[in-house]
Amino acid sequence: MTPLDKQTGTDGAAPEPDESGSQAVTEAALFEAFGGVRGLVETTVPGLVFIAMYTVNKDIHAAAITALVLAGVMVVFRLVRRDTIKHAFSGIFGVGFGVLFAMMTGNAKDFYLPGMLYTLGLALAYLVTSLAGVPLLGLVLGPVFKENLSWRTRNPGRKKAYTRASYAWGFILLGKCAVLFPLYFWGDTAQFGWVTVALKIPPFLLAVYLTWIFLAKAPAPINVIAEMEAEEAAAEAEKEAAKAARPDGAPAGRHRR
Repeated sequence: MTPLDKQTGTDGAAPEPDESGSQAVTEAALFEAFGGVRGLVETTVPGLVFIAMYTVNKDIHAAAITALVLAGVMVVFRLVRRDTIKHAFSGIFGVGFGVLFAMMTGNAKDFYLPGMLYTLGLALAYLVTSLAGVPLLGLVLGPVFKENLSWRTRNPGRKKAYTRASYAWGFILLGKCAVLFPLYFWGDTAQFGWVTVALKIPPFLLAVYLTWIFLAKAPAPINVIAEMEAEEAAAEAEKEAAKAARPDGAPAGRHRR
C-alpha cells in the first residue's frame, strides 16, 4: 500500500474525519495561523491607545507616536523572548502606515484608514478566490496543516470546507466595512475611533469560530510532507537493497571478469 492509498483509500475517496483528532488539530493550527490571544493584543492595543489619547488631548502627533512606540516595544519583547514575530511585525507595519497617513493629512481618522482598506481588500480576496475555486483560506492554512494544495484535487470535502470558511470571512469583513466606511466619512472622530477598536476582535473571533466549525467537520488533511518523506525513505531502501544484492557490492552497470 502506497502513502497515497493510506491517506485517501484505495478507491480514491477522502479519508473519513476523526472527530476528536480533527478538532484538536484544527484548533491548534488555527491558533498558530492567526496568532492566538497575543496576536490579537498586538494588533488591537496600539489602535486603542491612539484613540484613547486622542480623545483626551486631541493631539494627533502624541497619540500616533505613542501607538507606534508601543507597537515597537511589542516587537522587541517578542525578539527578546525569541517568539514568532510575524504577527507583531504585521501590527507595527499597520500602525506605521496609520501614523504616516494621520500625520500627512492631519486627520486622526486616517490613522485607521490603511487598516480599513486592507480589510476591504482582504474581504474581496476571500470572495473572489472562493468563486474561482481556489479559496484563500485553503492557500493560507494548507501549509499549516502540511497538506499544501492537496485539498484542491484529492480531498473535495476539505476544499468545500475551505470554500465555506472563506465565504464566511469575506462576508464578515464586508459587514465590518459597511459599518466603518460610512462612519469614516460622516461620523465624529472619537466615535469612529472607538467603534473601529470595538470591531477589531468580535468579527475576527466569529470568523475563526466558523472556520473551526467547518474544518473540524471536514475530512482530515492529507499530510503530503509525510508522503514525500515516506517516498524518499522507500526509494532509499530500494537503493540499499539493490546494492546489497549485487555480488561483492560491485557498482551497478559493471560486470565482473
